[in-house]
Amino acid sequence: MKKRHVVMLVENLPFERDRRVKQEARSLADAGYELTVICPRINLGSYHAQRDRIRIYSYPQPWQGTGWFSYALEYLWALGCTVLLLIWTWIRHGLDVVHAANPPDLFFLIAAPLRLFGIAFVFDQHDLCPELFRVKFGSHPLIEKIVCYFEVCSYRFASQVIVTNQSAYEIAISRGKILRDKVTIVRNGPDLNRFRTGSPESHLKKGAAYLAVYAGTVEKQDGVDRIIGAAGFLVHTRNRKDIHFALLGDGSDLERVSECIKTLELESFFSLRGWVGDQELLSYLSTADVCLAPDPPVQFNQSSTFIKIVEYMSCGRVTVCFDLLESRRTAADTAVFVGRDDTVEFAGAIEQILDDGRRRCEMENGARERSLSLHWGISQEA
Repeated sequence: MKKRHVVMLVENLPFERDRRVKQEARSLADAGYELTVICPRINLGSYHAQRDRIRIYSYPQPWQGTGWFSYALEYLWALGCTVLLLIWTWIRHGLDVVHAANPPDLFFLIAAPLRLFGIAFVFDQHDLCPELFRVKFGSHPLIEKIVCYFEVCSYRFASQVIVTNQSAYEIAISRGKILRDKVTIVRNGPDLNRFRTGSPESHLKKGAAYLAVYAGTVEKQDGVDRIIGAAGFLVHTRNRKDIHFALLGDGSDLERVSECIKTLELESFFSLRGWVGDQELLSYLSTADVCLAPDPPVQFNQSSTFIKIVEYMSCGRVTVCFDLLESRRTAADTAVFVGRDDTVEFAGAIEQILDDGRRRCEMENGARERSLSLHWGISQEA
């Protein structure tokens, strides 16, 4: 019997860098589906690759959105390339399900007409795009209405909707006005068969007593500049020269973050590693004394589940983060929550947990234990 063929559409990240998409694709392949992923690629290599029984067709992305015009170019180019590669895939391998991950909320333009041919459309809502738009661009009522309309169309034309947490589930029901049985929560979480801590590597601390690690994207909504501000306070005001900070990740805000580090004369206290693979990431998490999630308390972040926090927890690390609804639902009492968007308070939370070894050890054990109920093995069943 021929396997049912699922084609996953991704625009936001290359396959290699999108942990959620990788885990979803592997889970579907394990369940007996044929899998193809269409996505942008990092370099000018081949348009075709094979990873873990997953076929990948990728296109170059010459534009990265930073403003209105560049985002329009990025999305138009991506949609055009996706259509061509999807038709090519359909002709060569057949097509049963289109599984589209946002952002952007535009893949319904491609997937909705295919439903006339009996092809199902699964809308995998990684982010709430109207809230994300406000974080990036501020309030623009007319454009926000258009973005909300795209989201509603994605909900309505989908055969099924996948969301990451309870907040997104409630928004899909209320704002999207779709039936509850059309929405499934599939939480983010690490695959514990692949994601395991190892031995600490002291050289990563660069001679410091403590290592604080951030692992994730470096975009405006991620609030990485809060880490720089907190480090500046700890180094220059509190005279703490015993903490080294490692930033693992890249994004459109990385250049600004790098300039902030230079302006505050903190270069010797930071390692900027860019995007790293799992092996290097696990080396840093195995060595870290505290992990950081500086996502500021805006509505978009209140409704987001950050996979980095669950990864920190699975490695038995305490997270310092702002007090966000979904972050608290994820970490419960295994994280240190900062009440206000204030770099001094964030710095104080880092200092207190580093100086209280006993409390840190108790929280690390709690984080590791709690992560056992949040890992990908549970999510993949949903």
